[in-house]
Amino acid sequence: MKRREISLILAGFLLFLIPLQIQTTVALPDLLPVNQMNINRNITGNIQTVTNMDVAQAQTASLISNPAEEEFVGDIQEALGESVGSASIFTADETVEDYKLAYERAKNANWGYTNLGIADVSDNLNVRAAAAEDGKLVGKLPKDAACEVLDMDDTWVHIKSGSVEGYVSREYLLTGIPAKHRAEELATTVARVTTDSLKVRAEANTDSEVITMVPMGEELEVAAVEGDWVRVLLDNEEAYVSAEFVEVSAELGTAVTMSELLYGQGISDVRVDICQYAKEFLGNPYVWGGTSLTKGTDCSGYVMSLYKKYGVSLPHSSRAQANCGTTIKVSEAQPGDLIFYGNGKNINHVAMYIGGGQVIHASNPKTGIRISNVSYRTPCKAVRILQD
Repeated sequence: MKRREISLILAGFLLFLIPLQIQTTVALPDLLPVNQMNINRNITGNIQTVTNMDVAQAQTASLISNPAEEEFVGDIQEALGESVGSASIFTADETVEDYKLAYERAKNANWGYTNLGIADVSDNLNVRAAAAEDGKLVGKLPKDAACEVLDMDDTWVHIKSGSVEGYVSREYLLTGIPAKHRAEELATTVARVTTDSLKVRAEANTDSEVITMVPMGEELEVAAVEGDWVRVLLDNEEAYVSAEFVEVSAELGTAVTMSELLYGQGISDVRVDICQYAKEFLGNPYVWGGTSLTKGTDCSGYVMSLYKKYGVSLPHSSRAQANCGTTIKVSEAQPGDLIFYGNGKNINHVAMYIGGGQVIHASNPKTGIRISNVSYRTPCKAVRILQD
């Protein structure tokens, strides 16, 4: 009887100490949604994994890591009766590497933002220099792109995204928990190239064919990490890169500066116009075999539909489009010209050059219509369709 009374007293004391321990645990931002893994550190520095438990159970679970305390824990469980939260106390069987991975995920769950905002628009959200409808445009925040919320009032939000800082309408920006939930759906795992020129191979071995080369700093969408190799999406095809020469992380899209949307002097109006028209469909879906700029299109269908508005008929095939117009050097490309890419032997992708070293293209089902650097993979041909 005394043993039970002592256990009750200890259990009560334990619950009393919980707020104190919470204040002294490693500070992790409130990043994870309900029902996902939470990470706690006990006073010995051990990481404990708790799922669907309240704080009292988490505290008790942390004691189980020490076999010498198992009898004591049993007394506490007996004193507390049935579990206080929604699940029973358990002993975690994850490995140290599992804990480390979970901890890193927790640290990065907000994707580097302190106060995350997500553009909740169908196309692009205007970023202005001042908090006013007539404020100068300084950039565009594409649909579902992320930003750091610096300040806000009832009407305007002061944001920073990429190299763009300015004001957006609060009506079209998700913040707080809704922004985090949307980000979980949108985050793309990317492999950032850390070497001067990365070989992209058809298979996960060094004897495999080199499909293309990707320069330092470029990002490739990750399909899976497979040991020493990373399976990536090369537009709408899968390929492999060595894990040694990339950094894998989760990323959200950011704003585009107005300077990135300009084309320089000496460019004809029709070239400027077709590029502006193409950007109206940024973020729209990729659909293999599709030609709809709004409901879904593939790379050649996108280019074909853009040119159709300007009275130019093109075939629905990147390989066939490469045989149209006049072949030019990639370095001579002007906005509106077509840039082609291959898989080592054959042309299998087309994009439209928009100036500033960038192309716009229907890339893959994961990213849809997007803007990339012209050298995001090695171009193999450039063609001029507009003869102005």
